[in-house]
Amino acid sequence: MSAVIARVLSEGFRVFFLSAGLFGLFAGAAWGLWLMMQAGAVGADDPSYAMSPPMWHAHEMIFGYSTAALGGFFLTAVPNWTGTPDARARFITLAAGVWLAGRFAMWFSGALSPWLVALFDLAFVPILAAKIASQLIRRPKPQNMVFLLLLSYLWVAALFTHLEWIGLTDETLQTGLRAGLLTLCCMIAILGGRITPAFTRNAMKRAGVPEAGWPVSVPLFDKAGMMLALLLPLSVLATGLSPIAGVVALALGVVQVLRMARWRGGWAFRQPILIALHLGLGMLAFGLILWGLAMFGLGSEIGALHILGIGCVGGMTLAVMSRAALGHSGRDLVAPPPMVLAYGLMAVAAILRWIGSGFDAGYLTVMLVADGLWVAAIALYLFAMWPALTGPRLAS
Repeated sequence: MSAVIARVLSEGFRVFFLSAGLFGLFAGAAWGLWLMMQAGAVGADDPSYAMSPPMWHAHEMIFGYSTAALGGFFLTAVPNWTGTPDARARFITLAAGVWLAGRFAMWFSGALSPWLVALFDLAFVPILAAKIASQLIRRPKPQNMVFLLLLSYLWVAALFTHLEWIGLTDETLQTGLRAGLLTLCCMIAILGGRITPAFTRNAMKRAGVPEAGWPVSVPLFDKAGMMLALLLPLSVLATGLSPIAGVVALALGVVQVLRMARWRGGWAFRQPILIALHLGLGMLAFGLILWGLAMFGLGSEIGALHILGIGCVGGMTLAVMSRAALGHSGRDLVAPPPMVLAYGLMAVAAILRWIGSGFDAGYLTVMLVADGLWVAAIALYLFAMWPALTGPRLAS
């Protein structure tokens, strides 16, 4: 057991991708239990946290589950980008402990000072940002440095939620939650725009597909996507739920569609580990367009947010975490059948939650089913990736 713990804490992708899965499972189950209480299926009980259950759920999906996935990704990818050494086990252990302390503080916030809860919850992102900044500065490429700006957006968004819980502001909670989710989506737009066509191109090359059939990235669309991705969270933080933010979201959604049009998504259907990336980015484009329209009173904003939260963030984190876990543990880049099922269940959960947002009768039932699909997808991810995350690296 001690050898497994030491191995898990030795590499960022191991501890944080494992933490994301375990916490995603816990948070999904906790949310489902509360929904069942509302349906009268189980007895009601007072939560241990100070905020309302829907707000705890939203916050912890955005700033708990997702930040763990970000930690694992950046601690693994940035050394590859910069040629710097990987983070040492001591730092990884410290960072993981800080992240976990934030989750405990949020769960037991009903018994803690809101200032203390904010301190613990807001500590992880600066630690992560400082570490990757020390590596990025070795090779300060603008296309990589932008992630420090996006991490600062994410931290400010989390701060907005705590300012209202502390009582210093009246109307920053909802803005903070949406800015946080959209920041994650904008990170995915930039990162996914790099890795999805690149991984598809590499797979097509290995399969012997002529170069003329490979994915094509249009520099104009890529630059427009990056600028809009940097602008969208800022517009939400500055103007809240406004038509200005809606226009930016619509523009980014359309640009994302144009970018993906030449990425050979049809060919990627041959490999589930590839199509999961295309599907997650498709959810991103769809969700941004829906959310932009909702800012003009067209359609359900809650439905759009869940396309982004479940379909884009949930789908892309599963796709990237599974691929990275397999690759960095020396395993073949072939998604096991349980992982393939997890990709599909996450997408179905997103669509079901979006459709259900338009229901009056049966809305709670739809929420419960969608949550059950989330829990099942995360459980399948943990089952499929457990050997890669906890076991020894295979010899190449």
